[in-house]
Amino acid sequence: MKRVLRVGAAQLGPVAREEPRAAVVARLLALMKEAAARGCRLVVFPELALTTFFPRWYFEEEAELDRFFETEMPGPDTRPLFETAAALGIGFYLGYAELAFENGRKRRFNTSVLVGPDGRILGKYRKVHLPGHAEHEPWRPFQHLEKRYFEPGDLGFPVWRAMGGVLGMAICNDRRWPETYRVLALQGAEMLLLGYNTPLHYPPVPQHDHLQAFHNHLCLQAGAYQNGMWVVAVAKAGKEEGCDLLGQSSIVAPTGEIVAMAGTLEDELVVHDCDLERTREIREHIFDFALHRRPDTYGPITAMGEKDGRG
Repeated sequence: MKRVLRVGAAQLGPVAREEPRAAVVARLLALMKEAAARGCRLVVFPELALTTFFPRWYFEEEAELDRFFETEMPGPDTRPLFETAAALGIGFYLGYAELAFENGRKRRFNTSVLVGPDGRILGKYRKVHLPGHAEHEPWRPFQHLEKRYFEPGDLGFPVWRAMGGVLGMAICNDRRWPETYRVLALQGAEMLLLGYNTPLHYPPVPQHDHLQAFHNHLCLQAGAYQNGMWVVAVAKAGKEEGCDLLGQSSIVAPTGEIVAMAGTLEDELVVHDCDLERTREIREHIFDFALHRRPDTYGPITAMGEKDGRG
């Protein structure tokens, strides 16, 4: 028997540095309404969907940085997303910059939330694998200061039973690390929701620029196949403040096949009927973890020091 979850991958085109939150939310709402009209029960938005990708700039003033962050979710600007989702009966994934005050500390995370079709937050994820650098590097044509502006996520890789399946979340660079998919799969995740902002130019290794699209799909397809899960990966795309961002938002089946992909670098919705039962094709055969996996030999994966190349 099939368990079909119709999902919409809601790609965004560029977001300008001074574009108001309300304007971006209006674009998200238009995509959400289109998804609902096309029968989707879940719509997935990109990483840092509410703003331009601000880690490309070095900010000396904390107040200038803080304006890109959300101190509450939902807040005044984002509440229409939650209210509309509840009215339409559609769930969503949303990536944003989170400013939290915890145990007397001001903390910043690259965060996503999973919201149910009743408009209530089901779960939160904070990006674990932060790329980029922490110090000002003016030689770059643009910065990538995620290590300066965010703390590594402290919530691990949780999963949620929602919308008839088991869902997990990740963000951008997480997709490049096989451990992301495997930890989720070991908890039974049937679908990974992921947003990204990926520049086509990588200043430290520009000879890889022509491989950005290939590497994106390589990671997504390998992660899906090797763990028997659906992957819904959604971009912020196009030329954003002079920086070219990869598009190709994709829905990948548990067999590793790309079954739907965006064809533009603009706001675009891609829809697919994801049968969650198809995860069994992989998990009960070629990658039957209980039958074939050998965790007794995998110690170096989590060992520290010399074994991880830093000793």
